[in-house]
Amino acid sequence: MTLWLPPLLALVAFLYAAVGHAGASGYIAVLALAGLPAEQIKPLALILNTAVAAQGSWQFWRAGHLRWRLFWPVLLAGLPMAFLGGWLDLPTLWFQRLVALVLLASALRFLCQPGDPERLTQPPLILLVLSGAGLGLLAGLTGTGGGVFLTPLLLCCSWASTRQAAAVSSLFIFGNSLSGLAGLLLARQQHQALLPALPSQLG
Repeated sequence: MTLWLPPLLALVAFLYAAVGHAGASGYIAVLALAGLPAEQIKPLALILNTAVAAQGSWQFWRAGHLRWRLFWPVLLAGLPMAFLGGWLDLPTLWFQRLVALVLLASALRFLCQPGDPERLTQPPLILLVLSGAGLGLLAGLTGTGGGVFLTPLLLCCSWASTRQAAAVSSLFIFGNSLSGLAGLLLARQQHQALLPALPSQLG
């Protein structure tokens, strides 16, 4: 591991945490530039994501910025889908394409940050559930937490203020990262269990 990698990852974590995110898209970019293969990038990004999101989630929750009516539908829908996404083993080409989409969205997120809506509205439950499920699956597939998409959605639709969106996204990222990591570990455990049986079946 090169000497510049740990401090650069720490810098990414600091910058993303400042806006209520955990930094998975940044970690993926840094790890890819360092030449790590895709099978190593995904678990490392999820582990780092979980650690940073845990701290951010605690701070936002303690400060009272979390809106439970927004949070629980997206998380409950996102957790099983993030697990499924972590369990699925995408071909390298599709993984790279999805990661490129996440990195592009992350760049746009930092360039175009909408301010607080003038008036908040309560979204329909079905939209929150569908959003949570879709972003959870994307989070598990790419090794991210889905917050880079959830935060702009909450703000642009006037569903939350800036701090409320950051609070919901931070906890969403934490839950999805843990769930995606669990799915990934299960998939690799199953893969390793199947390897010894292949030679006997082929023979």
